[in-house]
Amino acid sequence: MRYTECTSLGTRLSSLGAGTWSMAGKNAYGLVFGRADEARPVETLRTLLDEGVNVIDTAPIYGMEGAAEKLVGRALQDGYREKAFLVTKFGDYCDPATGARVIDDSREDILREIDASLERLGTDHIDLYLMHYPDEKVPIEETMDTLRELLEEGKISHIGVSNVSIPQLEECMRFAKIDAVELRYSMLDRQNEETMKWAHDKGLATLTYGTLGGGILTGAFRTLPHFEEKDIRYTFYTGFKEPLFSKVQKLLSDMDAVAAKHRRPVSQIALAWTMQKEFVTTALVGCSSPARAKENCAAATLELTADEMALLDESIERNLA
Repeated sequence: MRYTECTSLGTRLSSLGAGTWSMAGKNAYGLVFGRADEARPVETLRTLLDEGVNVIDTAPIYGMEGAAEKLVGRALQDGYREKAFLVTKFGDYCDPATGARVIDDSREDILREIDASLERLGTDHIDLYLMHYPDEKVPIEETMDTLRELLEEGKISHIGVSNVSIPQLEECMRFAKIDAVELRYSMLDRQNEETMKWAHDKGLATLTYGTLGGGILTGAFRTLPHFEEKDIRYTFYTGFKEPLFSKVQKLLSDMDAVAAKHRRPVSQIALAWTMQKEFVTTALVGCSSPARAKENCAAATLELTADEMALLDESIERNLA
């Protein structure tokens, strides 16, 4: 495993991190993705930690009633908590009464959510606490002031933000020390690249999610798939419908050539491409099994050449424009 020393966090983070959205089965958006059984995700997370991954990213909205946080809490028992840099979020959850999605970054909500997350995760502190989405109804000063209080109380160790623009990030930084940012980023989706570069230049740790584009960048889908209507691969990710699906296939053809040269799975090419971007600290990816966890971790041993990175960059520009 490769690691990056993060001055802002006072520690080193693994270049690959564990995303847990897909582990929780039906989620609070009412969509279906991944597995719902409990033993397999716990074993998978522990495999990742044993392989050298130290970043585990989760959120209350991943799965119904905090299912993903509960799975992570189980995985971190028996001495595994010491191996993990634990990331969770606030402000994006499912109203238990109505089932509706709620964005709420208010002081009242944060104080409610932090204690619930700590209980589900079975820990006394969160290493990195992220504002999941900006809330236009709440002054950012109120949100950041509350997070600074949690820092002083020791319930969290660092403040981060997710799904923000540069102006929104700058506004957060006016009221609190922001140590990390998490944004959707992959070969398929580069719209946040400028923000990631800006954050990296400011000394923040940068985490990517959606690194495999919902699975399409693994090369597992070579013909147009048919999922349930509310599957997140239709509603959240962008590559599983035309015309983008056919464009991704052209990119995958170039990725196949690089993968064949290294005798590696296509998924490792996508992960290595992301991890080798100088502005990326940790690439988060979901895993469905211990075997897949080991396969993903092996991507950290793959070093794409400058020519290969340039070839892939050119293919992205040519095929996905």
